[in-house]
Amino acid sequence: MADFDVITYEDDDENGVYPEEVALTMVPDPIFIRGTGHITIFGLSNKFETEFPQELAAKVAPEEYKSSITRINSILHKTMPMNLKWLIFGSTTRHMIEKSLDWENSRLYYKLGLHWSLCKEQCESSNMKEYVLKIEFVPRLNILKPD
Repeated sequence: MADFDVITYEDDDENGVYPEEVALTMVPDPIFIRGTGHITIFGLSNKFETEFPQELAAKVAPEEYKSSITRINSILHKTMPMNLKWLIFGSTTRHMIEKSLDWENSRLYYKLGLHWSLCKEQCESSNMKEYVLKIEFVPRLNILKPD
């Protein structure tokens, strides 16, 4: 007769799921780059600060960071007109920034274990939301070979 109150455990190593040991590394909190421009329309500022965040030291060269921010600021400068056209082209600006960030990620940042994105976050000083640049650290699996 079957013993129904016995707990059995399956070992994944025996089934060949994990042929080598896997060690997870701790991932730092994401970095948020807030807009610093003097104009904000629908939560998107007209400029992001080019000052290098110290959390990225030893991960990204300051020149590469500044180059990426400068590209985004260039898109904002070209597409954020000071009149009612913004109502029509606002989503185009966000789309262009997201495309630029995708290109930057595939060109450089994925290789460095980083992921840049444009996302909405709560403003620090009010209940409104704003678009910020979010830099996330991509977790890496370290495969440990048995001795």
